[in-house]
Amino acid sequence: MSRVAVVTGASRGAGKGIALALAETGATVYVTGRSKNEGDAPLPGTVFATAEEIDRRGGSGIPVVCDHSDDAQVAELFEQVRADEGRLDILVNNAYVVPDHLADAGPFWEKPLALQDQFDVGLRSSYVSSFHAAPLLIHGGGLVVNTSSFGGGCYMHGPAYGAVKAGIDKMSHDMAHDFRPHDVAVVSVWMGLLLTERTAASFRAHPDRYGAMASMAESPEFTGRVIAALADDPDRMSWTGQTVIGAEVGEAFGLTDADGSRPSSPRSALGEPIIWNEAVVE
Repeated sequence: MSRVAVVTGASRGAGKGIALALAETGATVYVTGRSKNEGDAPLPGTVFATAEEIDRRGGSGIPVVCDHSDDAQVAELFEQVRADEGRLDILVNNAYVVPDHLADAGPFWEKPLALQDQFDVGLRSSYVSSFHAAPLLIHGGGLVVNTSSFGGGCYMHGPAYGAVKAGIDKMSHDMAHDFRPHDVAVVSVWMGLLLTERTAASFRAHPDRYGAMASMAESPEFTGRVIAALADDPDRMSWTGQTVIGAEVGEAFGLTDADGSRPSSPRSALGEPIIWNEAVVE
């Protein structure tokens, strides 16, 4: 029986790469996003194109147009999964609003107030998806992965971005406590610099600024390989509640990137995840 996965925010970028990597394991992958047609967003990609590529990679792609700022649409997504499959094995919370001017230099009060949109589609949306997915996951052996970044531990793109990433990491730890009796693991994965459509465009537009960084970039599919390895691990529950560095998990499992390289961990430059206190106050 093939796994059933939901990957949110998968029209392009990290979500698309994760979905394609899961497809190569033969999974049925529901992919969500707002882009129905090319041109709906400044960058290329749609949920339908991702689903078609999933099929070509050996999986079964199910496109679902879903705005993760709309809780009713999210509820409908998981009702569709329930009606179609009756269960869910992997949930990847990756939907994220990337506001204009996110990476601009300068203090937060000189940037648009719209940077707070990350709290909605980024942090809150991951909670809402997990809420609706939980009844489908607790059949046993499930995995929830919340994609995060080193911005949860160092200054990166300002306080709104940092607060969202730190919130995702802590939320993962606390969700793990609730899911543990049901054999569902929850892991927050710090992804490295990803060679997405967005970063590739930035590299082309600003070669002097980003040229040296291009060689350090991971493919978006690498995180998907990490997630597949976590799901396959017989000792999967040993990872639950942790915030992990994707490159280090990849090294532990002997994984390579799409081009055969082995991404290196930026821990020495960007810091390490917080080790949470295991005290429990009900």
